[in-house]
Amino acid sequence: MTSPNGLVCFTNCLLPQEDGSLIKKDLWVDETCGLILDAQKTFYNRRDRPSTVIDLGGNILSPGLLDIQINGAYGFDFSIYEDNDEAYHQGMQMIAERIVETGVTSILPTIITQEKAKYPKLLNLLKPFSTPTSATLLGWHAEGPFIDYDKRGAHRPGYLLPAVDGFKSFEEAYGSENLVDTEDWVMTGDQNPAVRLITAAPEIPGVMDALDELTKKGIAFSIGHSAAHTEIATQAVLRGARLITHLFNAMPQLHHRDPSIIGLLGASPHLSAPIINDDSRYPDTPSTSGLEAVTPNETPKSDSPDSSQSSPTRNGSPLKDNRIRLNIPVRKESRPSLHLDKGQVADMAFDRPFYGLIVDGIHVHPNSVRLAYSSHPEGCILITDAQKILDPHLKDGVHEWRDGKRFVKDGDRLFIEGTNTLAGSVVTLDTCVRNFSRFTGCSLGEAIKCATYNPAKCLGIEDTKGTLRSGAHADLVVMDKQGVILSTWIKGKKVWPGVEVIST
Repeated sequence: MTSPNGLVCFTNCLLPQEDGSLIKKDLWVDETCGLILDAQKTFYNRRDRPSTVIDLGGNILSPGLLDIQINGAYGFDFSIYEDNDEAYHQGMQMIAERIVETGVTSILPTIITQEKAKYPKLLNLLKPFSTPTSATLLGWHAEGPFIDYDKRGAHRPGYLLPAVDGFKSFEEAYGSENLVDTEDWVMTGDQNPAVRLITAAPEIPGVMDALDELTKKGIAFSIGHSAAHTEIATQAVLRGARLITHLFNAMPQLHHRDPSIIGLLGASPHLSAPIINDDSRYPDTPSTSGLEAVTPNETPKSDSPDSSQSSPTRNGSPLKDNRIRLNIPVRKESRPSLHLDKGQVADMAFDRPFYGLIVDGIHVHPNSVRLAYSSHPEGCILITDAQKILDPHLKDGVHEWRDGKRFVKDGDRLFIEGTNTLAGSVVTLDTCVRNFSRFTGCSLGEAIKCATYNPAKCLGIEDTKGTLRSGAHADLVVMDKQGVILSTWIKGKKVWPGVEVIST
């Protein structure tokens, strides 16, 4: 479907808001440039109305879902490279074009721990990518090799590394060209700077030393596959860690005397900073002295459209380009810990991190999902951690994996053959959204937020992805009031359902 004047109005629909609410309102998009428009400003600037109106019958029109931890799908594994760039690109494109059937319009391919020599090549191949009918591959997520041996899960122990030289060790592993400053990223045409996420264990020698430099370069850091005690986990957040990788999995479980990584969700505002000043228990851990609080007036201004700016138009008015803008978050000042405001928690000395949850009902018990969400709803991010056999059409049974190992698929359960070790998942992100609403009792709008706005905000791309803001990419999903995906739209154009795809 193509609109004669490029303008499309979706009407009779519910729009998810960034606070998790749903409101009945029309949405205008310009399918020529693939952006969401401010309807009022567009009408007054262009003196034109959409020539195409789509009645959604009271269903939900959501931002497309974002999966920031996915290892592969439809038979392709992002961690497998067989000396053939073209074959690898074909696999990337195949996943990007097929994953839209699950409502996902943006993914962050995840590379697990593997032979050190392969990282530079793989990360270089995983540059932002999309086709007119596909989800966007945002960049890369390197999960390992700087992780804890005892919390390695399915990661191969022989490939694990310390970071004895701090940031230099990360450069040697991933390739210095893949860790350049975001501001120095070379852009050509609509090429976006890659979103880059690293999961590492902050207690591994040298990792904490590298955190400041990684953060400075616009690389998001996630605590994961880690046995870090509370003090070390807290210090990692103070130094810039933004995320916890698959909460509850591959980390110490909650203990009342040392809540460890999980305890960050309930970090006490007036204790979080001072508690880490006692370095005697962890003499190898760098001191946090010298960390300067960043005041609110130092927050960098976003170049996204706001209420005072014109929305993107054509016919003489400049169009906002489609580049993803990375918003670098800053820490807020804390007010005094003792106060007289009833029912209000004092501001945090640092922002509690986001956390990923695999909501398949297997990796995390529904009660634990609800406990985490109740503690820190603004930080919740739904992920799949899906393996290459993710395919809604795939039957149960034994399937090949890598390194001579095989998977056993039993519904949404996925084990390494001959063990009880969970090996990622085969759950789809839209299923996670529905499960999450059931497990926690939150509204469908609030569940959608955890798979759209929250992951986008964590990665600093909330001006363009995971939102219905004016100027954002018109990557959209229509779902019914039970969260079932009805159609997927990329840059304002319907891409699913289309020609039926039969799984082999």
